[in-house]
Amino acid sequence: MQSSLLDLQELVERYRDARDWAQFYTPKDVSAALAIEAGELQECFLWKSAAQVEEALKQPTEREAIEDEMADVLAYLLSLASVTGTDLSAALVRKMAKNEEKYPVERAKGSARKYHAYTK
Repeated sequence: MQSSLLDLQELVERYRDARDWAQFYTPKDVSAALAIEAGELQECFLWKSAAQVEEALKQPTEREAIEDEMADVLAYLLSLASVTGTDLSAALVRKMAKNEEKYPVERAKGSARKYHAYTK
């Protein structure tokens, strides 16, 4: 099933609205929930080596748990976009253009250095 970002945002809004939760979805609270869910996603990988992560992703139960946390992060990000009136697609396109300037291919390719290293 392929869905657009807007389709997914509407799915999350319908879920929220069916439960009369919009009253609780303030930018502050939704961003806090997003951070908490991101922490739960990190917990799936905490103290695991790259090999252990690779193995976990091969196990259906562990993979599903990781995917569930990723979905929670996305749901709250879409909720935050909804409550702030943000077009995430436009925001991402704009941000990627800024990143193109910060990390020019000819200077950043193959390097994990922070952008300030490219301004010198």
